[in-house]
Amino acid sequence: MGAAVLAFCAALAPAVTVAPTPARAADTVRGLQWYLDYLKIPAAHQITKGAGVVVALVDTGVEASHPDLRGQVLAGHGTNVTAASDGRRDDDKEKGHGTKMAGTIAGRGGGAMNELGIAPAAKILPVSMGTNFDGQDLVLGVRWAADNGADVINLSLGDERTASPELVDAINYALSKDAVVVASAGNVEQGDRQVTSPANIPGVVAVTGFDKRGGFFAGSVQGPEAVIASPMESIIGPVPKVVSPNGYSLGSGTSSSAAIISGVVALIRSKYPKLDAPNVISRLIETSRDAGPTGRDPQFGFGRVDPVAALTRSVPAVTANPLLKGEAAGPTRAGGATRPGDDDGPAVEFGVTNKAGAIVQVGLCVGVPIIGLIVLFVVLRRRKRRVPPAAVGPYPGAPGMPPPGWPATRPPPAGYGPPPQPVPGYGPPPGQPGHGYPPPGHPAQGHPPAQTAPAPGTSGWPGSGPPSPGPHQQQ
Repeated sequence: MGAAVLAFCAALAPAVTVAPTPARAADTVRGLQWYLDYLKIPAAHQITKGAGVVVALVDTGVEASHPDLRGQVLAGHGTNVTAASDGRRDDDKEKGHGTKMAGTIAGRGGGAMNELGIAPAAKILPVSMGTNFDGQDLVLGVRWAADNGADVINLSLGDERTASPELVDAINYALSKDAVVVASAGNVEQGDRQVTSPANIPGVVAVTGFDKRGGFFAGSVQGPEAVIASPMESIIGPVPKVVSPNGYSLGSGTSSSAAIISGVVALIRSKYPKLDAPNVISRLIETSRDAGPTGRDPQFGFGRVDPVAALTRSVPAVTANPLLKGEAAGPTRAGGATRPGDDDGPAVEFGVTNKAGAIVQVGLCVGVPIIGLIVLFVVLRRRKRRVPPAAVGPYPGAPGMPPPGWPATRPPPAGYGPPPQPVPGYGPPPGQPGHGYPPPGHPAQGHPPAQTAPAPGTSGWPGSGPPSPGPHQQQ
């Protein structure tokens, strides 16, 4: 059972351990973090490092004792009896998935052989599902994170099956609690053919991946639900020693892409603490760099993430999550965000430059109401002349009087019409049959990790079983 559910982590695509004693800068942990320089994270850290932000990680747990994560991991939660009750233990003995995601988001850094996270001053709130979990654990994990102070909820996992109503409700609940929900889109190598759930649920930031040159990474799925793209190729991260003796692994997957975006969201929320979640999402996508076809496209979504632009550029406020269909998401007046006191820019004022046009407008504004009053007065006088006064007396249907249309020669009936009846079907809607995600007791199925060439001085990563349609993590 545990081995089968470990496949929920199968999207930990290929993981390759890193040599513990590198001879070149490119072989150091920091040297292998190519995406930090690509995204200009050192410049972003001059503005903020994510202090004051809590990122919930619904995953396999986090090895809180890893040197790069000491002091970064809060006491969290376990969704079942097999998981660590506080989430501060990684039960994934094969890939250390939760620990790697935590380090990618909030690694402390401190040297060439230490992982520097995107938001090293943010805190990780681990919500562990262990390795023996089902869809109900994911639902419980999302809801617990939303109820316990998560500013960002990272879901580096996916399932091609349609999201259960319970999971959709949990995601909507998290959005209603002002959390930004980030999820990995899916990996081709793991058998995914489209944007997976929960990334495809409206309102979620669905993350695809690009390579070291900025091109769309072939291992990432694509689809109309794509929101933003971030680095995916050869991402290094900390893992428990049981996974790798040197404490790090390297691999390609949209799990890491989602973790990077969660870190960027933490930077935005730290820099703009008064912004609500819809405006944080708007800032994230409005400042992205367009790639691929003009506008939103199935590969890059709105574009490649640009952390420095997201922290510095002026972005109009919105009143609703721009990723929710049918919701007003256009610019509004400054301070239009949900959280009080937000003011991301000056209010827009309008001036009149055509004086003659202004005079005409004033004349119309004053004259039209006066003309309307005159017309109304004339109509009322004419009606007064033509309509005879109504007879004074009891109204039809009053006590002691027959109902309207009742013959005058017949006595009035004992009652007036049948008693009122309730509208059929009015009241609470009937219960809808639900279904699990997957059904309770259904073990998550696995996919083999994609293969990547080992880095210098590294060893290969063992494969896993054949692909199947179960939920899995995206590396």
